[in-house]
Amino acid sequence: QVQLVESGGGLVQAGGSLRLSCAASGRTFSTYTMGWFRQAPGKEREFVGGISRISGNTNYADSVKGRFTISRDSAKNTVYLQMNSLKPEDTAVYYCAASLGGIYGNYNYWGQGTQVTVSS
Repeated sequence: QVQLVESGGGLVQAGGSLRLSCAASGRTFSTYTMGWFRQAPGKEREFVGGISRISGNTNYADSVKGRFTISRDSAKNTVYLQMNSLKPEDTAVYYCAASLGGIYGNYNYWGQGTQVTVSS
């Protein structure tokens, strides 16, 4: 089992940047594919991007491609979501999640979420 804690959310103006962190504890961090998801008010949760456990390959939703970057630091058991050129439509609660499968597989463990608000 793994526990996930997100941090780094906040209020930022459009065009600005934020970096979210997700600290993992429990089982070996490198065992998991890590993903980021978000949920805006009144909308379903959506996939933002993920980083594979073995190769470190990343995949992103089209809506964030070229603006967001996911990385992982195995020494710190932490995965990051660097968000640049933020838009008001990026406003959401952001969640990190861990999967024993691939980036588009089932995610077994979830963090509590961190709020990101982008003002216009």
